[in-house]
Amino acid sequence: MSGHNKWSTIKHKKGANDAKRGKILTKHSKILSVVGRNDPNPETNATLRAAIANAKSENVPNDNIDRILKRLAGEGKDGAVYSEQVYEGFGPEGVPFVVTALTDNTNRTYPSVKLAFSKNGGNLGSSGSVMFQFDHVGVIEIKNGEKSEDELFEMAIECGGEDFTFEGEMSEIVTKFENLGSVRDSLTQRGLEVMKSNPEYRAKDPVQITEADSLAKIEKFIAAVEEAEDVDEVFGGFDVDDSLC
Repeated sequence: MSGHNKWSTIKHKKGANDAKRGKILTKHSKILSVVGRNDPNPETNATLRAAIANAKSENVPNDNIDRILKRLAGEGKDGAVYSEQVYEGFGPEGVPFVVTALTDNTNRTYPSVKLAFSKNGGNLGSSGSVMFQFDHVGVIEIKNGEKSEDELFEMAIECGGEDFTFEGEMSEIVTKFENLGSVRDSLTQRGLEVMKSNPEYRAKDPVQITEADSLAKIEKFIAAVEEAEDVDEVFGGFDVDDSLC
């Protein structure tokens, strides 16, 4: 999990460019369509329940969410069918990257991602080329409220969390990917306010970035890949030296 906090900081800076209203709505529409395809009932589908909560946290209107759920339940199933695609490769400075995309046309998405890699100092690899360098985990952000760090830590472990970081107004809980839904539900049942819960890929042994020029190349690369057709998330296996933060 090393390097995540610094990587998150960089992602959040880049995320400012991603906060365009239309893109946010499209992103969550695709996510809900993927995770709710086989079971469109949030009462029985923990992943869908979490996706709805994430959408609401980014101010997606309830009408939009209800419309998607109705379509998934059979009202107007003539819409696009989305699937998640995962791409792997290397960026500048030999940094490994995992990229997820939500697409209804892989013949459109793959060339777009490959071009973004090749034009920005990267090289898109085959399946398995870098995945062994990452852990697939579930990440949950909660509001601390009035509870102390010790209280939250104890609750996180009791609910199935495997790693815990206290950060003032909010805390982060990391769990196994397959336990994301159940841990989230347990935290909610304990009265904690869950802000977001998402699957992530985190590098086991991140590349250390100590030069400003290197970081600039990586940030440019990430921005270009994020703009590629249908890309949802970009996960980089690097850590940034404190002097650059």
